[in-house]
Amino acid sequence: MKLSILDPSPVPSGQTPGDALNQSVELARLAENLGYTRFWMTEHHDLDGIAGSVPEVTLPYIGAHTSTIRLGTGAVLLPYYKPYKVAEIHNMLATLFPGRIDLGIGRAPGGSAEAANALSDNFLQNAGKMPELTRELLQFIDDKYPSPNEHAPLSASPVPEAAPAPWMLGTSRKSAMLAAECGTAYAFAQFMSDKDGAGIVQQYRDHFIPRKLGEESRVIVAVSAVCAQTSEQAENIAYESCKWSIRKEDTSPLTQEEKKRMAEMRQHMMVGNPAEIKEQLIACQTNYGTDEIMIISTILSPEEREESYRRIAKEILQQ
Repeated sequence: MKLSILDPSPVPSGQTPGDALNQSVELARLAENLGYTRFWMTEHHDLDGIAGSVPEVTLPYIGAHTSTIRLGTGAVLLPYYKPYKVAEIHNMLATLFPGRIDLGIGRAPGGSAEAANALSDNFLQNAGKMPELTRELLQFIDDKYPSPNEHAPLSASPVPEAAPAPWMLGTSRKSAMLAAECGTAYAFAQFMSDKDGAGIVQQYRDHFIPRKLGEESRVIVAVSAVCAQTSEQAENIAYESCKWSIRKEDTSPLTQEEKKRMAEMRQHMMVGNPAEIKEQLIACQTNYGTDEIMIISTILSPEEREESYRRIAKEILQQ
């Protein structure tokens, strides 16, 4: 089993966004040393307690402090941007860090309606054009954009020797089918979905059309996980993580609606000691038929978050 990390750069109480971003760098270095395959950073906008808003800025800094782990946007929210610019950014990353860059593609707003309006005047219209935007982006990534002037082809320079690897991220059959039709790899966010994930992934595999000769379908399943020395410790850490996600700095008693939301969040998490987490990860691997699982964690304590990833790696990667 391969393991990877999806990091939103959480900002716990008493720390600054700068602290959180530096902790992301340290986490990437740790992940590389532990044998994790990829380190992706999320794109969120105007969300309290989350510093990860511009992964394409953070990734070069992380790349300069690592040497082998794959790096990626998880995901760049394509409806906000022109495909040409997205291709230029990722081609530049792939030129700076050869053979290490993944291009995660998503269509979610990643924040409030106010943030979406501030970023784009036509987000909803562009979200409806996701298939066209994705195909245009892939043409630039493949350096095969059709130019009206054959003597002046349009390239998203610099064109790297090894192109960024495109991944479609999603939680629905729509995203799975777009990935299949466009011939990209697919990352299913189980931690955000109540749907039949295994069925969605199978639909992707059944309809996959290779972009290039010999390419095969590839799947990552993203899960939320908290691992500690004991089950009780893991449950306590998960509780505080869920509570922080809902309340941030508010210390007043939880409402019934908030308690319900916390229970729903807990249902989407893998929580336990190392042996229990290993059992849950193997069950996920078997259910989805995938050899790679990506883990996201918003554990408040940077030390406990790193320790969680250490314990999982020791149980899975270092046997």
